[in-house]
Amino acid sequence: MSDGGEAGLRQGIGLWGVVSLGLGTAVGVSIFSAVSPAAGLAGPGMLLSVLVAALPMYLIAVSYAFLGSALPVSGASFVWPARFLHPALGFFIAWMRIVANMGAMVVLALVLTRYISMIVPLPTKPAMFGFLVLALLANLFGVRTAARSQTIMIGLLIVLFAVFVAWGAGTVEAGRLAPAFPQGASGVLAAAPLLMGLFFGIEAATEAGAEIRRSRRSIPLGIALSIGSATVLYLAVAFVAVGVMGSDALAASEAPILEAAERFMGPVARPLVVLAAIVAIGTSLNAIFTLFSRSLMAMGADGVLPRALARVHPRWHVPHVALLAVFGLGCAGLLLPMELTFLFLAVNIPNLVKYGSICLVAARVARRHPEIHAKAAFRPRRKTVVVLGNAGAICAGALVFTGLEADWRPYALLLAWGLAGAAWYARRAAAARP
Repeated sequence: MSDGGEAGLRQGIGLWGVVSLGLGTAVGVSIFSAVSPAAGLAGPGMLLSVLVAALPMYLIAVSYAFLGSALPVSGASFVWPARFLHPALGFFIAWMRIVANMGAMVVLALVLTRYISMIVPLPTKPAMFGFLVLALLANLFGVRTAARSQTIMIGLLIVLFAVFVAWGAGTVEAGRLAPAFPQGASGVLAAAPLLMGLFFGIEAATEAGAEIRRSRRSIPLGIALSIGSATVLYLAVAFVAVGVMGSDALAASEAPILEAAERFMGPVARPLVVLAAIVAIGTSLNAIFTLFSRSLMAMGADGVLPRALARVHPRWHVPHVALLAVFGLGCAGLLLPMELTFLFLAVNIPNLVKYGSICLVAARVARRHPEIHAKAAFRPRRKTVVVLGNAGAICAGALVFTGLEADWRPYALLLAWGLAGAAWYARRAAAARP
């Protein structure tokens, strides 16, 4: 089993690059939309829902931190399951994530276009294509350039949200936070699945493990800093939003963060929130190009996809063919339905399958490979890794079918894509037999 076609890659990502890739992937579209329906279900209790939603990702983060500190590789979501569970499973997970990443690029480009159009009207499809071109260019000239731009954008994003929280905190009215739990515990639990997307991608830097300096230390520390920072950020923003607007008004809003900001910022709110949205979504799009290309590179290096995908540019030290493939898939995604519910489910289902598989890998490595556990920089007791890994896998598996009632079409699309992948894999396996 290949380690992901790492020859020629350059270690250009430091600790803060790991943090910015994780935060940049997670802090995207959801923060600007998910608080509204969550407030409708849980009222002010949505603040507790954020913590409930974070719990499965904390379990999953332990598995990623452990494996990332023990076996840092590029294309980890393909390499780890293929090596420790079954090669076919590794292929299937990476294959399904092709649709997930295509959908994610479309979601980000679409919402980015909509936010910018609040200030300057843009033609939707041409603008989306232009954003894909910019993300490609940011990644073609080296992982250090991509990581540096990611860090700068995340720094700006944190400043913008800090302004929102600091300015709005003084206008929060205690009465708007009561009653804290109008729907009781059931409302808090019902809102949690809507908020889980806030944390998706927090582990993203593990996909570029071979390009991270001091990876055995930087990966677990970076994941911890990312998920901790994201939790604090979401709680602070949600607290101000519900404390300024009240849960009923927040639930009825189509642009909750913007409307909350307009309550205390006046005319400054629109450009500030739109800028925050542009930066947040831009960092997510940049991170997807960086990390999706490494997954394709790993599959190419292993031979389950064309080996050209594993080529590394001799000057820029990036998988340029894989990056061009990512760009092509993003362009193909422009043909998908421009409906956010459909697109979100197409993204989230394969991600949940991926999370469950990585948790199972962590549990198996801890149980059967003590020598690998011993060399991990982050190594909870083996029994602890097994318990948390199995718990994370159960949580991820249970969440896979939560969106079936909302829209069955993404499930049908993914089933058809999975069958195509099975046919591809079977043909490859037959060709490899003597």
